[in-house]
Amino acid sequence: MNLPKINLPFSKQRANGRRYTAEAAMIGTNNFHGSRKNALSNFFRFLFYAFILILLLSGYGCADTNAGNKKTNGQFSAAVWNIQAFFDGTENGNEYAEYRVASGWTQEKYAARLLATAQAISKMKPAASEISAEDKTEGPDLIGLVELENAAVLEDLLKGPLSNQGYIQTFFGSVPGMVLGIGVISRYPLTETKVHSITINNETTPRPVLEIHLEPAGKPLVFFLCHWKSKVGGEETTESLRQASARVIRRRITELKNEEPGAPVIIMGDLNENHDEFYRRGGVVPNALMPDDPKAASLIQNGSTDNYFLILSKEKPPRSEYFPGKQTVLYSPWENELKNGSYYFKDNWETIDHFLLSEELFDGRDWDFETCMVLNTQPFINAKGTPNAYYTNTGLGLSDHLPLLLYLQIRDENF
Repeated sequence: MNLPKINLPFSKQRANGRRYTAEAAMIGTNNFHGSRKNALSNFFRFLFYAFILILLLSGYGCADTNAGNKKTNGQFSAAVWNIQAFFDGTENGNEYAEYRVASGWTQEKYAARLLATAQAISKMKPAASEISAEDKTEGPDLIGLVELENAAVLEDLLKGPLSNQGYIQTFFGSVPGMVLGIGVISRYPLTETKVHSITINNETTPRPVLEIHLEPAGKPLVFFLCHWKSKVGGEETTESLRQASARVIRRRITELKNEEPGAPVIIMGDLNENHDEFYRRGGVVPNALMPDDPKAASLIQNGSTDNYFLILSKEKPPRSEYFPGKQTVLYSPWENELKNGSYYFKDNWETIDHFLLSEELFDGRDWDFETCMVLNTQPFINAKGTPNAYYTNTGLGLSDHLPLLLYLQIRDENF
């Protein structure tokens, strides 16, 4: 079959006339690109940081006096969270209506939301009975956030209410003309970052895929942060864009096996497809996420699609029983470690937020999978047990998605 063309430029490269924004900030350096240039914005930013400082001095910060001396202790944690349309306090005309001054959005509400988010991040940890690790008093080492207006939101978290938590670097990516992007906050230096743009049949996905490399304890990890196209406009109509995103990741995983053999790969983000999407849609159409299932394999082999999917496995290490040849097979914690869902839509739980793990995380060497969980406790849930969504009119709540938390452990006997 003839496959539609997909462009895969990296950061600072053009794709069909579009430039994909990649912005980075690191404590103690001057490599933050895209800071507001005009004096008025700088003045408001000064007032904003003064407000945050007052809150921190009043005892509302997330203080951690040992965070600056972070050591791995052979453990690494990551969280991914769709943060629900996180806009900053400066209006530029692209905001959703409820985040405009005319609707009551203010710098004070923005600062309060930053503070509430930072406090929630500090509580991203499991119950004592869920994990054997000793030191789980801090927030995650790497945080992937989805639905951010710009890099300034990450910078404001890093330099404001998270300033005492040991985080040192951020990375943000977006598509020009699109309202929201995605980004990460890290306690460890990012050794390499890439932004993958995706254009198929002259249509561009609303968010890029971020590729993040880091080496905690000197051992490599590769993360792909994603926010795939939603189903707004119809499941079938939008499926090609999600499949195109899956193909980008599939191609990069194949390339990384040659570039960095043995490096574990983790896909995280809101993929806007459930882990069991194939069954939910009747098992008659191919999806970007496919189960290792004989019916799914038969559908693919009959020519319904080609290389536009990731295979999800329940096995550790992940393997494919029904798909022939070399395939990209990833472990999904849903139905094993992860239960119910992370997003509540039309009175039903959905599993559209993911950690998908490569086979290298189950080989008993270097970084290995330890556990994964949905953070379905307060402050992330409301009294009904569903996500504690944020409301601009009251300034209360956090997000309409629950975060996922991942723990890795070094299996090296000499560590």
